[in-house]
Amino acid sequence: MKTIARILKFAKMKTFAFKCIAIGAALALVASMCVAQLASIQLIDGRQMAQAATASRTSRVTLSAKRGRILDANGTVLAQSVERYTIVANPEAAQEFTPITCNKNNQDYCHQIDGKPVGVTGAAAVGRLLSKELGVSAMELGADLSISGQYVVLKKDVTPQVKRSIDNLNLGGIVWGELSSERIYSDGDLMGSLLGGVNDDGTGVAGIEQMENKVLTGTDGHQTYQRGNYGGEEIPGTMTESVAAKDGSDVHLTINRDVQWYVKKIMKEAKSSYGAAWAIGVVQDVQSGEIVALADSDEIEAGTDAAKMAASRAVSETFEPGSIGKVISASGYLQTGVHKMTDRFTVPNSVTENGQTFKDAFSHGDEHWTLAGILQQSSNNGMVIAGKNYTDEQRYEFLTKFGIGQSTGLDLPGESNGVLTNPSSWDLRTRNTVLFGQGYTVNALQLTNVVATLANKGVRQQQSIIKSVTNSDGKTTEAKHGEATRVVDEQVAADVINAMESVAENYSKFVKVDGYRMAAKSGTAEVAGANGSLSSIISDYSVVIPADNPRFVVTVVMKDPQGSYGGLTAGPVSAQICEFLMQKYEVPVSSPRTDAIPVTW
Repeated sequence: MKTIARILKFAKMKTFAFKCIAIGAALALVASMCVAQLASIQLIDGRQMAQAATASRTSRVTLSAKRGRILDANGTVLAQSVERYTIVANPEAAQEFTPITCNKNNQDYCHQIDGKPVGVTGAAAVGRLLSKELGVSAMELGADLSISGQYVVLKKDVTPQVKRSIDNLNLGGIVWGELSSERIYSDGDLMGSLLGGVNDDGTGVAGIEQMENKVLTGTDGHQTYQRGNYGGEEIPGTMTESVAAKDGSDVHLTINRDVQWYVKKIMKEAKSSYGAAWAIGVVQDVQSGEIVALADSDEIEAGTDAAKMAASRAVSETFEPGSIGKVISASGYLQTGVHKMTDRFTVPNSVTENGQTFKDAFSHGDEHWTLAGILQQSSNNGMVIAGKNYTDEQRYEFLTKFGIGQSTGLDLPGESNGVLTNPSSWDLRTRNTVLFGQGYTVNALQLTNVVATLANKGVRQQQSIIKSVTNSDGKTTEAKHGEATRVVDEQVAADVINAMESVAENYSKFVKVDGYRMAAKSGTAEVAGANGSLSSIISDYSVVIPADNPRFVVTVVMKDPQGSYGGLTAGPVSAQICEFLMQKYEVPVSSPRTDAIPVTW
């Protein structure tokens, strides 16, 4: 029995030992596997995992470049980008948020609303804290913060003051501000569609904003660093790359804000007082070709959807110039030697040429006028009679030399070149109507430069509206402009200006500036109305002041004014602008006129 007992005891001990060995072997195997895995992690995959962890925390953040400013000729800011912030949040962090009740020991990091506990937790609590600062309901904010993910935009274009207030709410890691900018325009509708506007990405899409977009747009920079788990705050010492943003260049215009303001004011008043559909005013410096003011009566604020959708009427509206076009024909007559300004004509009440009958705007008997007198009286009949030896090719040549049917070179978005057809397409009537400003169309800028060319002794300057560009380093570069070209001889220009001064004297009861001589031409043309028939009127007036020492050309164009005739409507309006210019620029008064070319014989 003892032997059997020993055998059983030995067997049990053997079984227990076997189990221990088996368990030990298993544990050794597991330990070996752990050691192997640890070795693999540390020696083989450690670098990759560390790199992956670093990559998950590393962010490349764009540093937005500020868009350049648009300024007037004297440096007054017309458009600029100001510092703004986009307020964003981490919804997942917001949902885990538990506000800390304030006491005397934790004022620097607790949460309260108007001195009272927040009252809720999670996204609702964050919404309540932000509501007053953002001007958005707590319910709406709570909904925005209840979505999945770690990034949501709560509000754009927040001022730095609001951003600082949010920073003081002790919501670091949940809510933060990202730097952005907002384009603002200081003068509302002063330059409206002429300035245009930018889209949501800050890209110019209309007006000067579009025309100069490449210059105004800067180059974004960036920073690369590691962020904390929440909120995106930078982990100190982890910055690996930093490239500063380069702001866009400032664009300086030739526009003088004070003059622009006055012309804009006068255009609005003229539209109202004359019951016109619209009014356009242009002021150009004679010698430089710079546009000092370019305004219309439209009340469109820069930067608005309306400003982005519609081009400035001052550059897009085209019309027949009417009798102002006679100065082009008169210049051609003199330059080609067909006539002198003193040539004498007998002008009847009507003229028939190639089966086409022409009449003046007023009835008269046979009048004895010189070519200067034909301009002074604005006689269509006289221009047709004087043009008998002036060929179609010459008519077209001088219209093109003065810039009709061509771009002004300003490159303003929406600018129309007008229409000037080739002589081969002219019918028997059009070949003569072009002599007195009908049968082709212009914009107000083209018409102004026609008169400015004569005022500038026959030299046509390239008009300009961009004066210079100043980059972010402060370096200023003058804008390049096309070469000036001689259109007519100096004496020809002087004779036409002389006759235009007689025109101005003819209107002196309605259009004058005390102490200053003026050279002018009025125009009135029938144009198509809304029904397509010739039911509307364009009235325009272009004046050189002072006539004896030309400084400015002022052009005013009105559609359907009460009173119709350009000299009686657009004329007095232009005189208001001229008077302002003489005072503002302190232009010396004129010397008496002693060289008037005879207008009758």
